[in-house]
Formats: sequence, C-alpha cells, structure tokens
Amino acid sequence: MPTWAWILIVVVAVIVVAAAALALSARRRTTRLKERFGPEYDRTVEDSSSRRSAEKELHAREERREQLNIRPLPSAARTRYAEQWRSVQSQFVDAPASAVAAADDLVGSVMRDRGYPMDDFDQRAADVSVDHPEVVESYRSAHRLSEQSTNGEASTEDLRQAMRHYRTLFDELLETPADEPVARDRDDRDHDDLRAEADSVEAEPAETREETRR
Repeated sequence: MPTWAWILIVVVAVIVVAAAALALSARRRTTRLKERFGPEYDRTVEDSSSRRSAEKELHAREERREQLNIRPLPSAARTRYAEQWRSVQSQFVDAPASAVAAADDLVGSVMRDRGYPMDDFDQRAADVSVDHPEVVESYRSAHRLSEQSTNGEASTEDLRQAMRHYRTLFDELLETPADEPVARDRDDRDHDDLRAEADSVEAEPAETREETRR
C-alpha cells in the first residue's frame, strides 16, 4: 500500500475519533443541562432556533450566575417576609388585584435581598432559573398575570392563580426548613383557605359584605 494511502487512513481515523469525542461531549453536556434545568431546558429549546443555541444560552446563564453573590436570608428576615406574605394574602379577598401587585413587590424584595439583579424582568427570570428551574415558569406566569391585572384584563381566577405562582417562588426563595411555619405542607392549606374565603365573599350580597366590614 502506498504511503499516501496510509496517511489517508490515519487522517480519516483521527477525524472519526475526533467526531466521536465531540458527539460524546455534546451528549454529556445535554445530559448535564437537562439535569440542571429540568423543565426550563425544554422550554428554552422550544423558544430557541436550535438545541445548540438553547444550550449555549443555558451555559451563559450558569456563567453569569457564578458571578452573582446570591446569599441566603437571615432567619429574622425570613420570619419578617413570611409575616408580610400572610398580610398580602389576607388582602386578596377584598382587593385581589392589589394583593397580586403586593405579592409581586414582595417577591422582588426577597430577590433583591438575596442578591439578584432587578433591572430587567427577563434577565431576572433567567438568573432565577439557574437556582430554581422548577418554579421559574410559574414566576413568569405570575408576572404576566400581574401585568394583565394592571390593564384590567385578568379575572379573579387569573389573579388567584398568580398568587399561587408567586407563593411557589416565594417559598423557594425563602429556603425555609420543613419544620418552620411557612413550609410547603402548610402552603396548600393556605391556598385552599384563600379560595374558599374568596368564593364565600363573592357569593355574599354586596350589602352583606359592607355590613361585615363595618
């Protein structure tokens, strides 16, 4: 066999090995990003022109997150915010739109205290997605419903859903231990109580609600 043929075989072999290594690396990267971002990975792929573009974006989010000083809240701050949430939730029955706006502000305050930049909502959601990928889409939905409420386009049920979405992220951001009062096992009861109370008030005649408030 001539020398050039041996050279060609070696070159082809090197190319095949390199291609296999690149393919393996790509599969490992995809697996890691799927494990890290969960449903946010699929959403990003759907919104991107290609899987490669989506994975590049997710990797950029990770790199940006490494530059941020995200810190846990002190115990006193978590307790204070939990009390503020209960106050906001209690407003829902009489003023659901105002309660949702207050919930949006409260979640923003928690994020700011934890170190998340607050300038742009889309960037904020992207930053949150690195640490809380399971709930970031709930945050987007809550924010969207909050904006619709401002424009008078959200129903009471929409606003109730927004409160649930905000609470989901709120609990994640507080990083509350399971044995503390605002743990997730109590959250479902809060949501059920909120709905039951709101439905009860909506069913009352207007004059009855006015007498009750007096």
